[in-house]
Amino acid sequence: MLIMWRSNPGLSVESLRLTCWMIESSANKRDPEHYVRRSNADFKLVFDSPDASTLLRDLVSNAHAASTSVKLSIGGWTGSHYFSQAVSTPANRNTFVSNILDTYTEYNLDGVDIDWEYPGQAGKQGNTESPSDEENMLEFLKLLRQKLPLGAKISCAVQDTPFAGPDGQPIKDASGFGKIVDWILLMNYDDFQAVTPPGPNAPLYDGCGNSTQPSQNAVAGYNAWTAAGFPANKLVLGIPAYGYVSNVGVDHLRQRRSPEAPRLHRLARRTTVNSDDDHQIQFRDLVAKGVLQRNNDGTYAAVPSSGFQRSWDQCSATPFLHSDAQTIPYDDPESLAMKGAFAKKTGMLGVNMFDVHGETDQWDLITATRNALFALTPSSGSPPAPSIPGNQQALGGPLG
Repeated sequence: MLIMWRSNPGLSVESLRLTCWMIESSANKRDPEHYVRRSNADFKLVFDSPDASTLLRDLVSNAHAASTSVKLSIGGWTGSHYFSQAVSTPANRNTFVSNILDTYTEYNLDGVDIDWEYPGQAGKQGNTESPSDEENMLEFLKLLRQKLPLGAKISCAVQDTPFAGPDGQPIKDASGFGKIVDWILLMNYDDFQAVTPPGPNAPLYDGCGNSTQPSQNAVAGYNAWTAAGFPANKLVLGIPAYGYVSNVGVDHLRQRRSPEAPRLHRLARRTTVNSDDDHQIQFRDLVAKGVLQRNNDGTYAAVPSSGFQRSWDQCSATPFLHSDAQTIPYDDPESLAMKGAFAKKTGMLGVNMFDVHGETDQWDLITATRNALFALTPSSGSPPAPSIPGNQQALGGPLG
């Protein structure tokens, strides 16, 4: 996967960033494996697709011609098997870093993203792990910083909670990482996935104070990392361009500890949405399938004939679609603008969309987020500025 960012005339990109994951394949289809490099048992970086090398060269060339930088992401959910071993000893770290430097140089990259899922935790079944992962990762990043060229960007994709320490609990001091990396990406999505009853995909906050995952939202992630000494201006908030399809129709998202069960809908079903193998559906596909329609101002509403209704979950500040048979928690221009406004309010470095192929042809998701992040006046046909409830807190300060 490639993370791309671009300088914007008149804007301070060193104080605010809007970056995107770019996923593409030669058949003009999007495939999340084609640009991911993972390490093998020899700690070499390997692509999962035979044509990825050519595609990457073309992408870097075109991106640089457009004053856009490219950062290669290493790892991911399916590519973190050997991370623990690769950083476990000085010799292994040297080998791993040398292989990364070779790839960086070969493809004329601008940075490297370490997407280890997750240090000190098993992650995907079969991954190696060790109580020393967090300490070894820090030493690995120090070495990577020493070996990469001056100006190369280094980032890490992380959870809303800091890395697990030797005791399996989030570390209390993450300041060492803040001195090495240019930023970390809070992967604030996939919180409840396609569970039954459905829950929010990417909560902004635990607005009702009743979540069984109170640490898994944007506000909690900001608070946890900054409390551990990681600088706010090196935090990037991950935002999704997709939702999850649950094959049960409810009129509100799960309240986690609420004794009241969600009420099933009795609407006449007209549309059934097919998701991918991970039960995900891209925002643009909700439009293409006739579930959502674009309003003139860039906002989106449910198509009445689809059998779906759009509702708003006050507890997470996210929308969801529901019919008599399905519920789809997702994000749209309204909720993403709120996340962009939150990133600006708290002094975060910016936001990162995962991933750009879920975006619309009109770039409505990015436009809404960008307008809020940079406090821009929306142009004609763009969503209005968000309204954030003033009683939601981040480090004691109102967001509104």
